[in-house]
Amino acid sequence: MKNEKINIFLVDDDAVFLKLLEIEFLAHADFKVETFATGELCLGQLSTNPDVIILDYHLDGVIKDVMNGIETLDKIKAINPDIPVIMLSSQDKIDVAINCMHHRAVDYVVKSETAFMRLQKIITTIFSYKKMEKELNWYMERM
Repeated sequence: MKNEKINIFLVDDDAVFLKLLEIEFLAHADFKVETFATGELCLGQLSTNPDVIILDYHLDGVIKDVMNGIETLDKIKAINPDIPVIMLSSQDKIDVAINCMHHRAVDYVVKSETAFMRLQKIITTIFSYKKMEKELNWYMERM
């Protein structure tokens, strides 16, 4: 992924938090960011193959009768199980984190002043593993 920006989908019904996160990611030149207020809007753009999705656990705080984060996560994984999804929540509860992992989220981050740094670290780890995997596959093909 040399010189390519990492395409991130941010999905959160908290408009202020969503904007703050978008600004943080855009301040780093290696990210392209698309934001969505609902899981339905995110799923509508899934065909553009984002590199990673950051998804709020509660998505029905503003608009009623929309999918919550877990329902959205399940649909994303049904469409493309390879897209890494990081769950976000204001709840610092272990059972919420475990629930997210059971639904195949790669990680769980509590909304806080350190959320962006945690997210950036997780994304860096995901892509360093993907790079190693590509290099290993390239090497194995030549043996």
